[in-house]
Amino acid sequence: MGPQAGTEPKTPSAQAGWRRFVMDTRPLRRPAYRRLWSSTTVTGIGSQLTAVAVPKQVYDITGSSAWVGYTSFAGLVPLVVFALWGGAIADAVDRRKLLLFTNAGIAVTSVLFWVQAATGAESVVVLMVLLAAQQALFGVNFPTRSASVARLVPASELPAANALNSTVSATGMVFGPLLAGALIPVIGLPELYLIDALALCAALWAVWRLPPLPPLTDVRRRAGWRQVAEGFRYITARRVLLLSFLADIVAMVFGMPRALFPQLAATTYESSGEGLALGLLFAAIPMGAMAGGLLSGTFSRIRSHGFMVVAAVVAWGAAVVGCGLSPNLWWAVGFLAAGGVADMVSMVFRGAILQSVATDEMRGRMQGVFTVVVAGGPRVADLLHGTAGSVIGTRAAVTAGGLLVIVTMLVLALAMPALRRYRADAG
Repeated sequence: MGPQAGTEPKTPSAQAGWRRFVMDTRPLRRPAYRRLWSSTTVTGIGSQLTAVAVPKQVYDITGSSAWVGYTSFAGLVPLVVFALWGGAIADAVDRRKLLLFTNAGIAVTSVLFWVQAATGAESVVVLMVLLAAQQALFGVNFPTRSASVARLVPASELPAANALNSTVSATGMVFGPLLAGALIPVIGLPELYLIDALALCAALWAVWRLPPLPPLTDVRRRAGWRQVAEGFRYITARRVLLLSFLADIVAMVFGMPRALFPQLAATTYESSGEGLALGLLFAAIPMGAMAGGLLSGTFSRIRSHGFMVVAAVVAWGAAVVGCGLSPNLWWAVGFLAAGGVADMVSMVFRGAILQSVATDEMRGRMQGVFTVVVAGGPRVADLLHGTAGSVIGTRAAVTAGGLLVIVTMLVLALAMPALRRYRADAG
């Protein structure tokens, strides 16, 4: 029986329609990747609960924002060291086993966070030690997790897989702090740590069900600092990789203005309410990144990965300039959200380049460097923007940082065209 009068069967292109722009979920059809992604999803929000609880507890104990900063720095050093070393370990052992070990270790530290809070220890030293241990384990876990993706999905689905992972991260950064703020007055600080620990135990089950991920060759490898140095030499010998890392450093160091958000909220946008302004400024970038991820369906069809990185970094710089020049809070938030979309695009295609160009025996070390760049760049930016803001003013510092991103990225792209010319089908 044919179609009814007045109706026409939908063509494949019509069926696609708006779906072309919605997030590409093909990687989730692969059971192994779905398990890895689900473990990331569970821990994405849970880890943000601890990220809020630790500085809140430190401030409650000391009444000092300086101690909150010292505690944050205590977590940065082991994160950097163990991300580099952990990448080398990930290239030498079964990545599934390493994920199990580090996930279990992170869960144990969350339980210990709960114990110290529940018993009323009120020791900043204990908190700093636990945070340092947790960040060291995360430093090994993150590059191992990222390096495993290319073993679980085909190369054509790497942009989609990276978009899925980045969207989960952005979602956690948006809703995790909001959930923490809502739960602390209701259930208390100790229980916040406990929820994170339980979430990590659930994620551990998903990791347990992953297939073995041993090295692809039978050659036994060491995981020392010599191997870490080999990773840096590998980067410098492959200009596309080097430029992809430089692109992120340029964007984050020169253009991440978050250190100026408290002052902007308290002075420039005080008329909108300091608390509201501060919350919106901090939430705008991850909200934009989350929106960009949900509308990332076209990413899988784009082959000019290098050009997309260059364009995204320039767009990020332009959004930061717009924020600095914004006449009111809502314009600033809108530009920051647009910057979040650009940052999502950059992260997706930088990740795809890294996973495609690097061989499997080097992916762990490359992801270790990636972790250091992603975690370290914004912290360096905090120092630069905070200093510049006190000298030339907050809005001028934000605007100058965005302009510096645009100029520096364009100079890099013109002087060294390897990145902007890189295509996925070129290998």
